Amino acid sequence: MIDWDDVRYFLAVARGGSVRAAAERLGVNHSTVLRRVGQLEERLGVHVFEKLPSGYRLTAAGEEVLEFADQMEASSHQLETRIFGRDQSVRGLLRVTLAPPLATHLLMPDFADFARLHPDIEMDILSSGELANLTNREADVALRVVYDRKTLPLNLHGLKGPEVFGAVYMSRDRLAASRGGAPDPVRWIVISIHGIPDWAREVRTAGVPFRVTDAEAQIAAVRRGIGMTTLPCFVGDADPLLARVPGTGLHMYGTLWLLTQGETRKTKRVRLFTEFVSRRLAGYAPLLAGLSISPD
Repeated sequence: MIDWDDVRYFLAVARGGSVRAAAERLGVNHSTVLRRVGQLEERLGVHVFEKLPSGYRLTAAGEEVLEFADQMEASSHQLETRIFGRDQSVRGLLRVTLAPPLATHLLMPDFADFARLHPDIEMDILSSGELANLTNREADVALRVVYDRKTLPLNLHGLKGPEVFGAVYMSRDRLAASRGGAPDPVRWIVISIHGIPDWAREVRTAGVPFRVTDAEAQIAAVRRGIGMTTLPCFVGDADPLLARVPGTGLHMYGTLWLLTQGETRKTKRVRLFTEFVSRRLAGYAPLLAGLSISPD
């Protein structure tokens, strides 16, 4: 039997005109698209695309496949509408896992908006440093900052979001005091039991370290003028009490992905949530990339 997922990849290439466009649309890498299309061609015993300098063009066989693929897609949408969206009253449990700073410093207002739009959806926000297992149904949706997409399990479906950057911050009062020649040393603040972090070696700090065990304590410490620390730009740039340390640059944490798994991602409440949050994240792209302000 033909795998419907292979057909989805075929449709994405046919509509986008290239493997790259299809990969971006589906949130996967280039090789995955080629592999899926190759599987479909092997199953059918024909070539469905002709590769040209300008992109991918359907062969005569591909034109026939496209006609039936469109019908399959329409039937699939009709089935989803009947099974997963029997009425307009969307209800049920929605479990979302993400790191605490993303919940408390970025997305909670958006979660509140979504909850007001869909009052019958029971929301369970799992903001923890622990990674919930989507495969084991510990959560329905995960928001994760991922440095390398290849480290994610292949069975997860991903919507690629903006890139996330960080910078080095200290309180504005402490920065003004240090510029004025304040005698007390500037410490470096970290969530760690290890040695001096790489970023601290790039700036002049003195005194002993100040270590904390969680992000909120880290933010409180830097606000109180204890020293400097590295924070995501969406946290540091949005805080009026903090400023970037002069002479320091941005560093990339990774790319923010919206992740779902298997049949769960097809339920209406999950689709509504991922589409809603994806739009909000796109609007936050400059803040997440550290481009919303000019460094002092």
